[in-house]
Amino acid sequence: MYNASPYAYIGQPPPFPVVRVRGLPFDCSESDVAEFFHGLDIVDVLFVHKNGRFSGEAFCLLGYPFQVDFAVQRNRQNMGRRYIEVYRSKRHGYYKAIANEFSDVCGGSPHQNIPREKSYNEGKDSVEHTGVLRLRGLPFSAGNDDVMDFFKDFAFSEDSIHIMFSLEGRPTGEAFVEFASAEESKAAMAKDRMTLGSRYIELFPSSLEELDEAVLSGW
Repeated sequence: MYNASPYAYIGQPPPFPVVRVRGLPFDCSESDVAEFFHGLDIVDVLFVHKNGRFSGEAFCLLGYPFQVDFAVQRNRQNMGRRYIEVYRSKRHGYYKAIANEFSDVCGGSPHQNIPREKSYNEGKDSVEHTGVLRLRGLPFSAGNDDVMDFFKDFAFSEDSIHIMFSLEGRPTGEAFVEFASAEESKAAMAKDRMTLGSRYIELFPSSLEELDEAVLSGW
């Protein structure tokens, strides 16, 4: 990791540690962005959607203000066949994007309790529950305590949480949780697309077989 000079921001407040990224492949994942910024502390990757589709843009929240300088040095470097643009951004831009994403997920204003699309729910409701849920969209900094707090209304042990890492040892933003019963995991689906920190978390019915496969493959 890059170390900052303790005198870097004397006399002025440090910048909010976020950059905006453009030109991302449409099949890009959070782990791809983390790999692009290899060596920097990635706290959050927020993909920007327009009209329900990924726009090829994202906000990347870094661990320290000084890392913004290193991040923008990656401007016009390649991710696969695409060259990626990296810009400095600001706090209000990042939080506005969060509000917009949350609004899109809920189908309207972030302050309105509007049901999600019927087709979205029907696909998950039709899957048989086995007591295991897969989580997607976790902040890279999330740990077992964060997952337990997210499901604080449900009883399970810390050993039942399996946060996924890539073969390179980086978090993928996904995890599996084993609940006490199929009924518990089905009830926990009420947390689908609720927020953990600034991120909304997607939940999917899963199985021990899928969990074992994910662990073995370094998913």
